[in-house]
Amino acid sequence: MLKRTALTNKILLLGCDGMDPRLTKKYVDMGLMPNVKKYIERGAAREDLMMLGGHPTVTPPMWTTLACGCYANVHGITGYYRMGNDIDQIDYNFDSRDCKAEPLWNAFAEAGKKTLVWHWPGSSWPPTSDNPNLLVVDGTSPGSVGMATSQVEGEFLVGASELIKELVYIPKAPMEASAACVVNDLNLEKRETARMLSIVGKVKDDDTKRKMITGWDKHTTSTTEALVDMIQSPIKEATGWANAPAGAKEFAILFSAGLIRRPALILKNEEGIYDKVAIYKSKKSETPLAVCPIGKMVVEVKDEAIRGDKTYKVNRNMKLLKLDPEGKTLTMYISGAMDMENDSCYHPKSLFKEITENAGYPTPTSILGRQDPMLITDCMLDNWYATADWQARAMHYVIEHENIDVVFSHYHAIDLEEHQFIKHMSEHEFNRNPVEVAQKWMQDLYVQTDYYLGKFLHYLDEGWTVIIMSDHAQVSPKHDLSLLMPLTGVATTVFEQMGFTKSYVDENGKTRIDWTQTKAVCQREGHVYINLKGKYDHGIVDPADQYELEEEIITKLYQLTDEKTGHRIVSVALRNRDAVLLGQGGPEAGDIIFWMAEGYNYDHADCLSTTQGESDTSISPIFIAAGQGIKSGFTTDRIIRQIDFAPTVAVLGGVRMPANCEGAPVYQILTEEF
Repeated sequence: MLKRTALTNKILLLGCDGMDPRLTKKYVDMGLMPNVKKYIERGAAREDLMMLGGHPTVTPPMWTTLACGCYANVHGITGYYRMGNDIDQIDYNFDSRDCKAEPLWNAFAEAGKKTLVWHWPGSSWPPTSDNPNLLVVDGTSPGSVGMATSQVEGEFLVGASELIKELVYIPKAPMEASAACVVNDLNLEKRETARMLSIVGKVKDDDTKRKMITGWDKHTTSTTEALVDMIQSPIKEATGWANAPAGAKEFAILFSAGLIRRPALILKNEEGIYDKVAIYKSKKSETPLAVCPIGKMVVEVKDEAIRGDKTYKVNRNMKLLKLDPEGKTLTMYISGAMDMENDSCYHPKSLFKEITENAGYPTPTSILGRQDPMLITDCMLDNWYATADWQARAMHYVIEHENIDVVFSHYHAIDLEEHQFIKHMSEHEFNRNPVEVAQKWMQDLYVQTDYYLGKFLHYLDEGWTVIIMSDHAQVSPKHDLSLLMPLTGVATTVFEQMGFTKSYVDENGKTRIDWTQTKAVCQREGHVYINLKGKYDHGIVDPADQYELEEEIITKLYQLTDEKTGHRIVSVALRNRDAVLLGQGGPEAGDIIFWMAEGYNYDHADCLSTTQGESDTSISPIFIAAGQGIKSGFTTDRIIRQIDFAPTVAVLGGVRMPANCEGAPVYQILTEEF
């Protein structure tokens, strides 16, 4: 029987997806992160705050590594996506049933510890234990809680002007976001009519599973320049209202791609200056759905949304970004819409009602970029402040009212926000702003993260042990990115040039693999699959020739060079059996796995965990521990590996190691010797 005295009775694990130790140290030294500084001063970490990350450097595998104490080749979550039914298909990889290792939270629940797992992506949903001590909230996606399950409508902008003649919905509007109220000569009949929903979900059909990366328009990098849906509305004198103040003007907002129309009033203050808008369900309504003053994010506006043939009760956030003092033009931000009745990812389901009645409804995820300061700062950053407030409030409620002993929590603001601008922190031809602009965006993001982490600082005074960690960080690449490695599909361009893949376009305009001439396929984060006879129905490579073909592929990968620098663009390429050296390989991985060289990276997922980038960025995850059982003001020179996280937490809590754990406790930072 295990006999171990816990070093602490209460443990709070604050996971911040994408948090970079190199940037954190920089901003702490600049005085921009006072709360994180307090955690460091009261606890223990390396001087550089780094943890040695595993591979691949992407969300689902690394959060699973943190939870289980083993690398991807053991737990089986070997990428953001996994291979689908064939080697030209991919599947979403956020399902705990695909994980072959035991998470630490099951051991805590088994030991009688009331344990909360909060939005831990990749290995927490559905729950893998029915122990009544285990409470789980989401984990089906990155983003914020409910991103994949509850968001029924995407975010958009509203531009209104007295010059606009007609109320229109413009999907993926071909205009600068900051000019939302400017009238353009648009041919709406030729534009796409389907709604653009910023929802990440399970891959639904074969065409989506077979996403072929044939050019930059298909590559993940195109998301940073994704167009934003927009509503353009005329501004007129207010007429036909039940209760419109004197001098009020009116406009309208279309929701659900034009299926719902809500009238709105532009209102004056006591000085006669127009400074706010009020949105109503109808002109007959006495009470507005929301009143939005200039510059303030108004949260949890309750209304309706339509998707398909169903009407949902939803909550949204809204912000009046600009308003002419004379009420002639305005610009508004409308967040995504969150289903207020979806309790599908709460265990037990009663937890959803408890949280929403006492802490409010989950906030929508915001992902906006286009190198536009208004979108990035005034919309996305501000919306994530609302998420920080709600998540902290909700976690506090559950901790206190459920008498929680251990919390495994995840917060995704850094990762998703910086995806929209981190490339622009280094000099590139596609930059539209000086790099200093993007560097300020990053600084603002880390100030926001310090704000979030500061909400839990009081637990140190209440006897808790708090650990701040991340799964990976991101880099700003110095050089141009190659189409060699896909992140969200199958890349054909470079592998066709090397002679390993052959594709064609079918009668429907879809790119397909010609299996009769394809020896190997490259998919997701650097996984190369050999088209073997006997393994696949379409196989053409004799298993006896596999070794020589792998040699040829690896050799050609190393020979690939950048046209501008002349340097190689591939850092490491390994056979499956050798990839165990970097925590990869196994039956869920490709026959070959390769990583891009430093400087030629997307921003993460494609490189070694020791990679660094421009503007003081790096891929390494962070590790800071403080509180009961942790030495105070202590700096260690030990290399802290990602697989060491789970056993360290197990020792602190006095529970057994998870079944598949490979790591060792970071005993140097503990107050007791082992």
